[in-house]
Amino acid sequence: DAVERALAQAAEGYDVFRAYTSSIVRKVLKSRGEIVPSLEEVLEKLANESYDTVFVQPTHLLCGNEYDEKIRASYMRYAGRFLRGGIGKPLIANNDDLLKLAEILAALKPDDADALLLFDVSAGENHIQSLLLYMGHGTTHFANMVYPAMQTALRLQGHPNVVVGTVEGWPTLENAIDELRALGAKHIELRPMMLVAGDHAQNDMAGDDADSWKSHLTAAGFDVHCTVEGLGELEDVQRLYVEHLKAELK
Repeated sequence: DAVERALAQAAEGYDVFRAYTSSIVRKVLKSRGEIVPSLEEVLEKLANESYDTVFVQPTHLLCGNEYDEKIRASYMRYAGRFLRGGIGKPLIANNDDLLKLAEILAALKPDDADALLLFDVSAGENHIQSLLLYMGHGTTHFANMVYPAMQTALRLQGHPNVVVGTVEGWPTLENAIDELRALGAKHIELRPMMLVAGDHAQNDMAGDDADSWKSHLTAAGFDVHCTVEGLGELEDVQRLYVEHLKAELK
């Protein structure tokens, strides 16, 4: 909602409509009495109501399956019914987006993380006791490479105390745990690298059952604190989406 409000404010003079690409989310919301249409349903409505200029701004994180198979494909089926329009980019669409988001993610690290960076002269290795771990969704799409690229960007920007893993892609939680141990981490701040802190963040990440990331990390000997906050709640992230929309409207 926060991202949508920021986008609506930036699109002055335009009517704003909401659509969800996820049929699962639409079904759950419908069971609660909230009807949210698919993108094709909205485009059909706009075409029938004689709108001549239609822009679609995704609020997805990356150019994955939802972007390719649902947003781009749906829009192209309707593009001929509008005089003008286009499709904006998701949050991470190029190197510049990646680097900007990396700085935002790193800025959310625990306050004492830098103070706890210790150097073991005898071992010649850095041991970071307090560390920030992000849980991304992950995808079978090649766009999953955004996650290891984000890890690399964080390192090159001087943030060795931020690690990235995914629920359904690569790097995995096991990869992340290996990295945490190699860094000598003791205290973990666990956050979702997702627009919304929904089911994955509340259950897969911060849940109390044995399969959650929090439980796995605790069992592995780490002291874990979870912050269940979606990226969309951050004003800096909202500004990145607005930049994409304004570039499209130009």
